[in-house]
Amino acid sequence: MAGVLLSAWLGGCATPQTQALLAAHSRPMQQRAELVSVPFYPQEIHQCGPASLAMALNAAGAKATPQELAAQVYLPGREGSLQVEMLAATRRNGLLAYELAPKLDDLLAEVADGAPVVVLQNLALSWYPVWHYAVVVGYDLDRGEIFLRSGREQRQVLPFATFEHTWERAGYWAMLALPPGRVPRSATEAAYVSAAIALEKAGQPKSAEAAYAATLDRWPRNLAARIGMGNTAYIRGDLSRAERAFRQAALDHPDSAIAFNNLAQTLADRQLYAEALTAANRAVALAGPELAAARETLEQIRKKVP
Repeated sequence: MAGVLLSAWLGGCATPQTQALLAAHSRPMQQRAELVSVPFYPQEIHQCGPASLAMALNAAGAKATPQELAAQVYLPGREGSLQVEMLAATRRNGLLAYELAPKLDDLLAEVADGAPVVVLQNLALSWYPVWHYAVVVGYDLDRGEIFLRSGREQRQVLPFATFEHTWERAGYWAMLALPPGRVPRSATEAAYVSAAIALEKAGQPKSAEAAYAATLDRWPRNLAARIGMGNTAYIRGDLSRAERAFRQAALDHPDSAIAFNNLAQTLADRQLYAEALTAANRAVALAGPELAAARETLEQIRKKVP
């Protein structure tokens, strides 16, 4: 009975984002969308995190079962999964984990663009939370409804206001699991680059390189992505490609000590010592906080010069 009363109360009063969304869309949006091909894994007890993540990963092309993911995200002591573990497991499986802004229209825009969205909900009260992960797979603006893969329901239908209440009490947290060459429709430059860097730090250089390339397709002068492209090429031993990336970074950002330092190291490894010394000296002149590292690179190159 408590659950019925709670649902009725949740749906009884409109919420700010729902009101704004239904009144006038902030961007052109499809009236209705539903991702029927997203797989469904019924949730076992306390296993909504692994089940929801498995649905999102498989929809993005990765093969993972809830049982496999449970070992990566489920914390028995908490009887659940933390958001940081959900993000980390996505990266370990070679996909880009992107946290959405706390905006309902952004969430729906990604669904309309073909990406299921993993959301965290609080199904009880702020002072007595019941945390739950679900996957948003569709919506209908005319009917004011949102569709989820949730618990043991393959197609749970909720009013927007009911969903927003539960989502708001969980901090409006939502994430995408995407092939690393895909940029979300609602992505910002800084947030997407941060997601790409996190993928590289997770030990996925090939996937990170694809994410950096996608970044540069949309934001061609992004310094972090250009450096990332050079770093991943350098790690793979492709010094020619790394040199091109660092040269472009130095050209686009002539005040970047990191660009000149990395270019100097790569040129030295290619035994182009004269150019390497020029780049290294430039890095020292610009260095600032990176001065110690730039000086070390310069000294190493000087020792290599015949």
